[in-house]
Amino acid sequence: MGKLVNRELSWLSFNERVLQESLDRSTPLVERLRFLGIYSNNMDEFFRVRVANINRLIPLKNQKIEGFEGTPKELLSTIQDTVKKQRRIYDLSYQRLLKEMEAHGIYHINEQTIPFDIKDQLTEYYHEELKRDIVPIILDKKHSFPRLQDKEIYLATRIVNEKKAKVRYALIQIPATHPRFLTFKNEHKDYVMLLDDVIRLFLDQIFSIFEFDSISAYTFKFTRDAELNLDDDISISMYDKMEQSIKQRKKGEPVRFIYDQEMPKDLLKYLKEAIGISEIDHTSPSGRYHNFKDLMKFPDFGRKEFVFPKRSPLQHPGFNNAKSILKSILEKDYLLHYPYQKFDHLVDFLREAAIDPKVRTIKINIYRVASRSQVINALINAVKNGKDVTVVVELQARFDEENNMYWSNVLREHGAKIIYGVPGLKVHSKLIQVTRFSGKKEQVIAHIGTGNFHGGTAKVYTDYSLFSARPEITREVKKVFNLMENNIERGTYRNLLVSPFNTRRKFSALINNEIKNAKKGLPASIDIKINNLVDNKLITKLYEASNAGVKIRAIIRGVCCLVPGVPGQSEHIEIISIVGRFLEHERVIIFNNNGDQQIYISSADWMTRNLDKRIEVTAPILEDDIKAEIRNAFELQWKDNVKARIIDADLRNKYVKPAPGEKSISAQEALYTYYLNQVNV
Repeated sequence: MGKLVNRELSWLSFNERVLQESLDRSTPLVERLRFLGIYSNNMDEFFRVRVANINRLIPLKNQKIEGFEGTPKELLSTIQDTVKKQRRIYDLSYQRLLKEMEAHGIYHINEQTIPFDIKDQLTEYYHEELKRDIVPIILDKKHSFPRLQDKEIYLATRIVNEKKAKVRYALIQIPATHPRFLTFKNEHKDYVMLLDDVIRLFLDQIFSIFEFDSISAYTFKFTRDAELNLDDDISISMYDKMEQSIKQRKKGEPVRFIYDQEMPKDLLKYLKEAIGISEIDHTSPSGRYHNFKDLMKFPDFGRKEFVFPKRSPLQHPGFNNAKSILKSILEKDYLLHYPYQKFDHLVDFLREAAIDPKVRTIKINIYRVASRSQVINALINAVKNGKDVTVVVELQARFDEENNMYWSNVLREHGAKIIYGVPGLKVHSKLIQVTRFSGKKEQVIAHIGTGNFHGGTAKVYTDYSLFSARPEITREVKKVFNLMENNIERGTYRNLLVSPFNTRRKFSALINNEIKNAKKGLPASIDIKINNLVDNKLITKLYEASNAGVKIRAIIRGVCCLVPGVPGQSEHIEIISIVGRFLEHERVIIFNNNGDQQIYISSADWMTRNLDKRIEVTAPILEDDIKAEIRNAFELQWKDNVKARIIDADLRNKYVKPAPGEKSISAQEALYTYYLNQVNV
């Protein structure tokens, strides 16, 4: 096996690319603040999942860590050092952005710097809007310490009565029902103030029943282990197991504790003992404010120049004036590319299937959907119109479990058939199957996608949706649904790559074909665009291909354990990562095949879990015009010299720079223009 990069350290490098966006002056001001929010949100999930997992490895002796020379405890130390380094960059970026805001007449204020002429506005807001949503919890030895929520932030309050030499502690949960950032205005300036500081301003009124000489409040937050433990009791339904596990998650062990570095030692000691923070946990003194994922909702003050220019999703030319989307697909394959093109087309596809008298059945598998889902609404209406609707719901979609449980209940109540995945396997494919009859002739239309049926994320995530009525595709989609329905019929697949059955084997065979061609002196290359490249066996196969002379170009948004450009190992492999306005999410693999390119789109990343432990579907692209579209998109992305970073062994995240005389290309902007030109033809 060749050299590898540790998965966790590679992920931290990815999140650093997100952090870089906050420093990029070509990005609008408020969008840069929002990238700080995305960075913070990502880091919370990293600690809840990945760091929690490493914590569980520490008691195990001689536990090896892939891509890291050391013990799990040493890896945790390296992670902590990296996080601290990034935090310094984060704080610097935040302060710079505040300075830039001041240059635009917008000022960040706290409880000590409030201009006189907006005090009345603040007082009115507190008494009319905020006051009754604040209920402090007094901490004492008579009562047990309250169970805290790891998604929330708290003000630990210290109330000192010097005459009686008495110190009280209290907790205030910052109410999530209010905006974290509040805006105020006078004649000349705009002001922004954190809700934390509004509460600090009125502490004396909140605790008016107590006698005190001084009162102060300090922010802290902590993160719990988010692992779900599903037992093997076959007498309990999957739904009930999930419900129990979600309750347990809310009581998970703390894995991270961040606090205001100005917090007095006595208060800090009390909190750590009460919460149960041990030496193994990541404790970190930090600045005054935490939970800056809320920056994702930072106000734009109504200034267009502070946010990205509007890019409304475009009509697909083939669906634009079509009377029937279903009939259009029966004639040829169609491909949608979100968010450049409208997710509405997929909803319209389901809406038409719901009312078409010739449609008998609709089957779909759901991993994530919006909290207000037009997809679910279309399925409910299909049931009402007498269609046989089957919905495979994956209850183990991390952090969407409760939403999926809710929708499964709603669908069942309306008469849909609900299936909770496949025992032992997560269902991560993105499939729809619509069956209609024209006379006695059965017509099957399938959808295979790279992203979820989520109208919200489709506005931000880049993904492909393939619609096809080709029998070689629809026959095999039927087999996948049969597997999900009865858990017995595995099926054989000649066209689709279906995990965990043949995806690994077929990808290995396709790479081997490129190796064979390279050794014969024939054209040999592989282009890959995925979110994560982690699987050791496929990485080793790519190293083998590189050594044979196969040219490999990869665009990896997130984790990349492969080390490119190493002589004798990966010298023919180049890797970039694009982080920009949209989240790069589509998965595409292009094999040269001696000039007769084989192109696939997939729901699967190249991770062991996607290849061996999930139901995933990879589909071949069989129509020349769609092949050309995907090739053009990849080439535009590869030419990005604005938002692309070079992935290397040192995790330096250097930007790809235009060569002298070369024009700047932002792939996301170029792709929007590409699809806009198609509409305007």
